[in-house]
Amino acid sequence: MQRSTNVFFSSILVLFSLVFSFSALANNDAYGEAITNFKKATETQHFFNSAYGYAIFPTVAKGGIGIGAAYGNGRVYQAGTHMGDSSLTQLSIGFQLGGQAYSEIIFFKDAKAYNEFTSGSFEFSAQASAVAINLGANAQVGTTGNSAGAGQAGSNHNAAAKYINGMAIFTAAKGGLMFEAALAGQSFTFDAK
Repeated sequence: MQRSTNVFFSSILVLFSLVFSFSALANNDAYGEAITNFKKATETQHFFNSAYGYAIFPTVAKGGIGIGAAYGNGRVYQAGTHMGDSSLTQLSIGFQLGGQAYSEIIFFKDAKAYNEFTSGSFEFSAQASAVAINLGANAQVGTTGNSAGAGQAGSNHNAAAKYINGMAIFTAAKGGLMFEAALAGQSFTFDAK
C-alpha cells in the first residue's frame, strides 16, 4: 500500500511540474499572437471595442489525475497599454484525467471590474463561466460552462457571451485532451509594471 501511495504522489508531482514548466514558455510573441487570434474571433470583437481593459493568458496548462492543477502567465492591458503582469493558478479535486493547454482572455467592463482584478489577488466566484471558442478558420462558438475550457468548441450554438460581475471570459483550446467533472475557481495575482 505504501508503494502505491508513493507512486501516486510521485505521478502528481511530475504532472504538476509539467503543467507549470509548459505554461512558463510564454514569450512576448505569444502575447501578441494570442491577442491577434482573439481579435479575429467575431465573438470577442465587440469586447475589444468596448471593454475598459483585459487580461490575456496565451498558454494555460492544465492537468490532473484525481487532483488537478492549472497555471499560466498573463498580462493586463488598459486602453491598449500593458499595465502589469498576472499569474493564474487553479487547483481542483474530483474526477479528472489528462492534460490540455488553452488560451484565456478576461475582459473588464469598467474601472470597477479592472480595479477588483488588479487589487493584488483575485479569485473567480462560482457563477463565473467561460465561453469556449474555436479560433480555427471556420470559428464557431461553444457553450458556456463553469470553468475555463468548459464548453463544446465547434458546436453550432450561438455565444451567450456577456459580462458577469463586470467580467467576460473566453477560452480557446490549443491542444490536449482532458476529461473532468471537477469544479474549481481560478485565482490570480497581479504585479503592476
